[in-house]
Order: sequence, then C-alpha cells, then structure tokens
Amino acid sequence: MLKIALGVEYQGTAYCGWQSQKHCDSVQQNVQKALSKIANELIAVRCAGRTDTGVHAIGQVIHFETNAIRPEQAWVEGVNTNLPFDIRVAWAMEVPEDFNARFSAVARQYRYVIFNRNVHSAVLAKRVTWVRKSLDAERMHQAAQTLLGEHDFTSFRALACQAKHATRNIQSISVTRSGDFVFVDIQANAFLHHMVRNIVGSLLRIGQGQKETDWLTELLALKDRSKAAMTAPADGLYFVNALYPDKYNLPKNELTELLWNT
Repeated sequence: MLKIALGVEYQGTAYCGWQSQKHCDSVQQNVQKALSKIANELIAVRCAGRTDTGVHAIGQVIHFETNAIRPEQAWVEGVNTNLPFDIRVAWAMEVPEDFNARFSAVARQYRYVIFNRNVHSAVLAKRVTWVRKSLDAERMHQAAQTLLGEHDFTSFRALACQAKHATRNIQSISVTRSGDFVFVDIQANAFLHHMVRNIVGSLLRIGQGQKETDWLTELLALKDRSKAAMTAPADGLYFVNALYPDKYNLPKNELTELLWNT
C-alpha cells in the first residue's frame, strides 16, 4: 500500500471540529468522503492536530494509506472537486512507511487573531475574535513569557481533556499588535484540549488590566483550571502549521510561512 500525506486548509465555522462525529458535520468526514471517491475505496485519515468546533486551519497535515495509484495532482485537484468550498487540499506527496501525521510531528504552531476595535467588522465575523476594550499587547507578551519551557498546564486544559498528563513544552510564544489586530503566536511540542484558547482567555484579562503580569505564574503553580479565565472563543484560532524532521521533505506552504513570520 502507498502512504500519502496531504496539506489541508479549512475554514472551521461550519464544522464541529476536525474529528468525525455521529451527530454533526466534521472536516474529517468531508475529507475522507472526497478521498474515498477518488481512490474508489474506503479511506481513513489521521491528522497532525485535532481542532475544535469553529477553529480554522491553514497548515493541517494528514496521511492515509491506499491501494489506489494516482498522480499527486489527482489527490489535490480531484479531491478538491469533491470538497465543499471551505475545505481545500493544498498539496499531496507520497511519504515513507514510517511517516505519521501525528506522531512524526515535532511541533505545532497556532495563531490566535484578535480584532481590537470599538466596532466589530462585518467581513471578519467568525474569522477573528472581537474584543472591544483596548488591549495592552506589550503586557500580554511580557506575561506570556512565563509559559515558555516545559510545565504542567493543568490550569489551561479543558476539564474533558483526555491526555494522559498535562506536561507540555512551549517553545515560543509572542503577543504582537498591528493596528487593530493583536496576534498571539504559540509553538509547542503538543497541545492539550483547549490549551491555546484557555491561555488566550487569561492573557486577555491581563491585557485589559484586570490581572497583573505575574498572574500566569500563579496559575501554573495552582494547577487548577477553575482559577484561570474563561476559554477564549474559537473564531480567532488558526492551526498554522505542523513541523516535521527534514528527512520527510514535506512541501512548503507559503501561506503558513507568511502568517508565522509576520
């Protein structure tokens, strides 16, 4: 059997997240259905990182195995023809047997986009999180540096999180402002359920002056989800990229590189 990796982009507004669900429409269900039609056999896929309801992705990576022999162009254009407009395959390539979209990834990158203006934007609705009150991005950035390195992130995991432990390693985190936009960029080896949104929720309280910059240090030590802020909305969260060892030589996505470097 062949093993194929795909780069997938999607607007998550209309879906109950990545993972297939019996009661609602998911990104995974749509991708598997489109792939199965092109392969003429049932296809099951695995992803680099599961996203929640309403969360978007620019650099999601998936893999699947198949007996079907198709040119890479067919796995891109053919599959896209059978996908809804808000899900697209950006690239495809055959990968070695040892590749796994989830377990081969060494890091994942997320960006949280906040639109910080008195009036919301009609065209950005469901694409960003709107915050009316002015945010101090510099204070948020200063506070966020507390999270760098390996920590127990129990205070920032969803109560329903099924991970065996809460230890994760945040490799980089920054909060920057560009006009009315505030960006929170986080790279870690892996993430807990709602981890990014829970971190952003607490950073928002710091940015609004409701908490001091050392509050995140206190939350890490408490290891108590109930002491942290509410979970930030899904609208502003983007799965930007999954990083893999160079040996796999996966295609570059210019959009992910643009968003991560600016």
